[in-house]
Amino acid sequence: MNDDARTNIGTTAPGTPAPGSGANGSAELRAQVERTRDELGQTVEALAAKADIKARAKEKTAAVKDQAAEQAALVSGQVRERAEQAARLLQDKTPGPVLEKAAQAAAQVRESAAKAGQYAVDKTPDPLREKAEQAATVARVNRTPLLAVGAAVIILLLVRRSRGRRR
Repeated sequence: MNDDARTNIGTTAPGTPAPGSGANGSAELRAQVERTRDELGQTVEALAAKADIKARAKEKTAAVKDQAAEQAALVSGQVRERAEQAARLLQDKTPGPVLEKAAQAAAQVRESAAKAGQYAVDKTPDPLREKAEQAATVARVNRTPLLAVGAAVIILLLVRRSRGRRR
Protein backbone atom coordinates (compact mmCIF):
# COMPACT_ATOMS: atom_id res chain seq x y z
CA MET A 1 0.00 0.00 0.00
CA ASN A 2 1.37 3.42 -0.90
CA ASP A 3 1.14 6.67 1.02
CA ASP A 4 -1.74 7.94 -1.11
CA ALA A 5 -3.79 4.85 -0.33
CA ARG A 6 -3.10 5.25 3.38
CA THR A 7 -4.15 8.86 3.48
CA ASN A 8 -7.26 8.21 1.43
CA ILE A 9 -8.62 5.34 3.52
CA GLY A 10 -12.34 5.85 4.01
CA THR A 11 -12.61 8.40 1.23
CA THR A 12 -14.04 7.91 -2.23
CA ALA A 13 -12.21 7.98 -5.47
CA PRO A 14 -11.79 11.41 -7.06
CA GLY A 15 -14.77 12.37 -9.17
CA THR A 16 -17.32 10.09 -7.45
CA PRO A 17 -19.73 11.53 -4.96
CA ALA A 18 -19.18 10.35 -1.37
CA PRO A 19 -21.97 8.22 0.09
CA GLY A 20 -24.11 10.37 2.28
CA SER A 21 -22.91 13.53 0.63
CA GLY A 22 -25.53 16.13 0.06
CA ALA A 23 -28.87 16.61 1.80
CA ASN A 24 -30.36 13.22 0.83
CA GLY A 25 -27.29 11.27 1.85
CA SER A 26 -26.93 12.86 5.29
CA ALA A 27 -30.62 12.37 6.05
CA GLU A 28 -30.29 8.75 4.97
CA LEU A 29 -27.27 8.27 7.22
CA ARG A 30 -29.07 9.86 10.16
CA ALA A 31 -32.04 7.57 9.64
CA GLN A 32 -29.73 4.55 9.43
CA VAL A 33 -27.91 5.62 12.60
CA GLU A 34 -31.26 6.06 14.38
CA ARG A 35 -32.43 2.59 13.28
CA THR A 36 -29.14 1.10 14.45
CA ARG A 37 -29.50 2.83 17.83
CA ASP A 38 -33.05 1.48 18.20
CA GLU A 39 -31.92 -2.03 17.30
CA LEU A 40 -29.02 -1.82 19.75
CA GLY A 41 -31.35 -0.53 22.46
CA GLN A 42 -33.74 -3.43 21.91
CA THR A 43 -30.87 -5.90 21.91
CA VAL A 44 -29.50 -4.47 25.16
CA GLU A 45 -32.96 -4.62 26.76
CA ALA A 46 -33.41 -8.23 25.67
CA LEU A 47 -29.99 -9.19 27.04
CA ALA A 48 -30.68 -7.36 30.30
CA ALA A 49 -34.00 -9.19 30.65
CA LYS A 50 -32.29 -12.55 30.08
CA ALA A 51 -29.58 -11.65 32.57
CA ASP A 52 -32.10 -10.58 35.26
CA ILE A 53 -32.46 -14.00 36.88
CA LYS A 54 -34.29 -12.64 39.92
CA ALA A 55 -37.03 -11.08 37.79
CA ARG A 56 -37.33 -14.23 35.67
CA ALA A 57 -37.60 -16.34 38.82
CA LYS A 58 -40.33 -14.06 40.18
CA GLU A 59 -42.24 -14.32 36.89
CA LYS A 60 -41.94 -18.10 36.91
CA THR A 61 -43.01 -18.23 40.56
CA ALA A 62 -46.04 -16.06 39.85
CA ALA A 63 -46.99 -18.25 36.89
CA VAL A 64 -46.67 -21.44 38.94
CA LYS A 65 -48.62 -19.86 41.79
CA ASP A 66 -51.44 -18.84 39.45
CA GLN A 67 -51.50 -22.30 37.92
CA ALA A 68 -51.64 -23.92 41.37
CA ALA A 69 -54.48 -21.61 42.42
CA GLU A 70 -56.44 -22.49 39.28
CA GLN A 71 -55.86 -26.20 39.89
CA ALA A 72 -56.89 -25.88 43.54
CA ALA A 73 -60.08 -24.06 42.56
CA LEU A 74 -60.86 -26.75 40.00
CA VAL A 75 -60.27 -29.58 42.47
CA SER A 76 -62.23 -27.77 45.17
CA GLY A 77 -65.17 -27.37 42.81
CA GLN A 78 -65.05 -31.05 41.89
CA VAL A 79 -64.91 -32.09 45.54
CA ARG A 80 -67.83 -29.81 46.39
CA GLU A 81 -69.84 -31.17 43.47
CA ARG A 82 -69.17 -34.78 44.43
CA ALA A 83 -70.07 -34.07 48.06
CA GLU A 84 -73.36 -32.55 46.95
CA GLN A 85 -74.05 -35.59 44.76
CA ALA A 86 -73.27 -37.92 47.65
CA ALA A 87 -75.54 -35.94 49.97
CA ARG A 88 -78.38 -36.03 47.41
CA LEU A 89 -77.86 -39.76 46.84
CA LEU A 90 -77.82 -40.41 50.56
CA GLN A 91 -80.96 -38.37 51.07
CA ASP A 92 -82.72 -40.12 48.18
CA LYS A 93 -81.84 -43.58 49.50
CA THR A 94 -82.62 -42.80 53.13
CA PRO A 95 -86.14 -43.80 54.23
CA GLY A 96 -88.53 -41.09 55.41
CA PRO A 97 -88.65 -42.23 59.06
CA VAL A 98 -84.87 -42.09 59.26
CA LEU A 99 -84.86 -38.53 57.90
CA GLU A 100 -87.50 -37.57 60.47
CA LYS A 101 -85.42 -39.09 63.26
CA ALA A 102 -82.37 -37.23 61.96
CA ALA A 103 -84.31 -33.96 62.01
CA GLN A 104 -85.52 -34.68 65.55
CA ALA A 105 -81.99 -35.56 66.63
CA ALA A 106 -80.68 -32.36 65.08
CA ALA A 107 -83.33 -30.36 66.96
CA GLN A 108 -82.39 -32.07 70.21
CA VAL A 109 -78.71 -31.39 69.54
CA ARG A 110 -79.47 -27.71 68.90
CA GLU A 111 -81.51 -27.50 72.10
CA SER A 112 -78.83 -29.23 74.15
CA ALA A 113 -76.16 -27.05 72.59
CA ALA A 114 -78.12 -23.94 73.49
CA LYS A 115 -78.44 -25.10 77.11
CA ALA A 116 -74.77 -26.03 77.28
CA GLY A 117 -73.83 -22.71 75.72
CA GLN A 118 -75.82 -20.76 78.28
CA TYR A 119 -74.28 -22.79 81.09
CA ALA A 120 -70.82 -22.16 79.67
CA VAL A 121 -71.50 -18.42 79.39
CA ASP A 122 -72.60 -18.31 83.01
CA LYS A 123 -69.53 -20.18 84.31
CA THR A 124 -66.75 -19.01 81.95
CA PRO A 125 -64.26 -16.20 82.81
CA ASP A 126 -64.34 -13.11 80.54
CA PRO A 127 -61.04 -13.65 78.60
CA LEU A 128 -62.02 -17.20 77.76
CA ARG A 129 -65.52 -16.10 76.78
CA GLU A 130 -64.07 -13.55 74.34
CA LYS A 131 -62.02 -16.29 72.65
CA ALA A 132 -65.11 -18.49 72.46
CA GLU A 133 -67.08 -15.64 70.87
CA GLN A 134 -64.39 -15.29 68.21
CA ALA A 135 -64.59 -19.02 67.47
CA ALA A 136 -68.38 -18.83 67.30
CA THR A 137 -68.13 -15.99 64.80
CA VAL A 138 -65.90 -18.10 62.58
CA ALA A 139 -68.35 -21.01 62.88
CA ARG A 140 -71.27 -18.73 61.94
CA VAL A 141 -69.43 -17.56 58.85
CA ASN A 142 -68.89 -21.20 57.80
CA ARG A 143 -72.28 -22.43 59.02
CA THR A 144 -73.51 -24.18 55.88
CA PRO A 145 -70.56 -26.54 55.43
CA LEU A 146 -70.54 -27.35 59.14
CA LEU A 147 -74.26 -28.12 59.19
CA ALA A 148 -74.00 -30.22 56.04
CA VAL A 149 -71.19 -32.31 57.50
CA GLY A 150 -73.02 -32.68 60.83
CA ALA A 151 -76.26 -33.73 59.15
CA ALA A 152 -74.43 -36.23 56.93
CA VAL A 153 -72.71 -37.77 59.97
CA ILE A 154 -76.00 -38.02 61.87
CA ILE A 155 -77.76 -39.59 58.90
CA LEU A 156 -74.95 -42.09 58.41
CA LEU A 157 -75.04 -43.04 62.08
CA LEU A 158 -78.82 -43.46 62.04
CA VAL A 159 -78.69 -45.55 58.87
CA ARG A 160 -76.02 -47.82 60.32
CA ARG A 161 -77.97 -48.07 63.53
CA SER A 162 -81.22 -48.97 61.79
CA ARG A 163 -79.49 -51.56 59.59
CA GLY A 164 -77.90 -53.10 62.67
CA ARG A 165 -81.31 -53.57 64.31
CA ARG A 166 -82.79 -55.26 61.24
CA ARG A 167 -80.24 -58.07 61.29
